[in-house]
Amino acid sequence: MLSSLFLTLSLAAGVFAQAPSKVAALRDAATQVDRLKILDKDSDFVFNFLNATATKGAGGSAVGATVANFPALVNNGMAMTIGFLGPCGMNTPHTHPRATEILYVVNGTISSGLIAENGARFIFNTVPAGSAMLFPKGSIHFQQNEGCDPITFVAALNNEDPGVESIAQRYFGLPPDVVAASLGDLGVQEVAGLEAMIPDNIALGTQECLDRCGIKRQGQLTTQRQPRNANNALPGQSSGSSGWAPPTTSTSTSYGGGAYATSTHYTRNTQQTGGALFGALAEDAQTIATKGVSDSVLIALVVVVGVMGAGYLVLAVVYFVSRHRRRGAAEKANRWYVRPEMAGRSLVPTVEERGEEKYDPAA
Repeated sequence: MLSSLFLTLSLAAGVFAQAPSKVAALRDAATQVDRLKILDKDSDFVFNFLNATATKGAGGSAVGATVANFPALVNNGMAMTIGFLGPCGMNTPHTHPRATEILYVVNGTISSGLIAENGARFIFNTVPAGSAMLFPKGSIHFQQNEGCDPITFVAALNNEDPGVESIAQRYFGLPPDVVAASLGDLGVQEVAGLEAMIPDNIALGTQECLDRCGIKRQGQLTTQRQPRNANNALPGQSSGSSGWAPPTTSTSTSYGGGAYATSTHYTRNTQQTGGALFGALAEDAQTIATKGVSDSVLIALVVVVGVMGAGYLVLAVVYFVSRHRRRGAAEKANRWYVRPEMAGRSLVPTVEERGEEKYDPAA
């Protein structure tokens, strides 16, 4: 048992070790015939997307065939990606710096948009099964599954090393004060908090789709964040440390790898409860305990406490004034109260009223 395991690991390590040297040899080969001699196995020209390492997130997975894992592509100027989008899964905004992409939808329907460059208009399409959309080289683009069932897309790219740059992760990976200034002086603490919330690709998509399909947004990992060093470190973060890591609960696999696998990154439910609200409050409390409270939050808290204090003071004044008025009215009513048996009688009874003889001092 153990020997077979060690043999498997050794073979895998050998494959990964040989891939870079094979790619280098293919690049140095003078002719196509020489390259075919290096690719001496017929299986070198076959790539199995279902057994390759996938990029996974809460909303699905994607597998790419490039020179990094498929040496036969060297000098052929093309690459390919297969995407498995779960219900409402989104291939988050990204670019391919060295390739133009054409994406074919196998089943279902996706919504997709792109921005080519500064000054260019936003292009948006709903792409049904059997259709394809073009994304120019370097354009920012995304794809989202608009349905409640898994879908598959196939993307071809005209460069063997197309590259992928995820917009949110890379942008918030810049120095936090630079990001804060470019967002209107948002504040570095807020930048760090937002950066810690960016989910891994493939992510869960828009809230409208999640509500329509009864999917709860939860358990999204954040492991694809930009590595940090001394020049782009977050506040209070040492060089090389990750920092700001939010708690995660996801442990299962995502879509891809043969038949569509069930993912517990999301759960379907027909009755929404208050669990998400209490979970968010608990997470906010943990975040505050971890990274402190920013100046803007402190100012907001001071204002809220001040308004509440003024409100309580006004209520106290109203209460004591009302109480004083009620007490005065009660005293006034008691001052003029006469018991029924005393009505019509003088307050001090006379001798006649008492049935006694008048006092005669001469007697």
